[in-house]
This record gives sequence, structure tokens and C-alpha cells, in this order.
Amino acid sequence: MQRFLKVFRLLALLSVVIAAFAVVLVVQGAGEVHASLIIATALGVGLTVLLGTGLMALMFISSDSGHDDEAAKIHKEDDEA
Repeated sequence: MQRFLKVFRLLALLSVVIAAFAVVLVVQGAGEVHASLIIATALGVGLTVLLGTGLMALMFISSDSGHDDEAAKIHKEDDEA
């Protein structure tokens, strides 16, 4: 769990940076920008990046911990029976 929290902090920082970059691009590209557009862009991009990277991190950490090997053994035993 400790390892995931370290990785998740870095992913949260990455998410904030990417969301800020997306907001800058929207502000530069649009003529008139409302606050709701900036908030929607920041939340949408930030949470999407955080969700995607968080799920991938969980997948890799689960694979490294050996939990996937145990599940694969159970699945093979069911197929053989």
C-alpha cells in the first residue's frame, strides 16, 4: 500500500500539470473564455488522467505483488476440471 501511495502522489502531480497545460491551451485558443469552461476543462482532463494512470499503476503493482499468479492458478484448475 505504501508503494501505491508514493506512485499515486506522483500521478496526482502529473494530472495537475497536464490539466494546467490543457487549460492554457483552451485559454489561448478560444476567443471569450468563461470560468465554467476553465473549471470543466481542468476537472475533466485532470480526473481522466488521474483515473487512467491510477488504474494502470494498480495493475502493475498487483502484477508485481504476485496476486495475479494466484488468480491464474485458480482459473487453470477450473479449466482442467
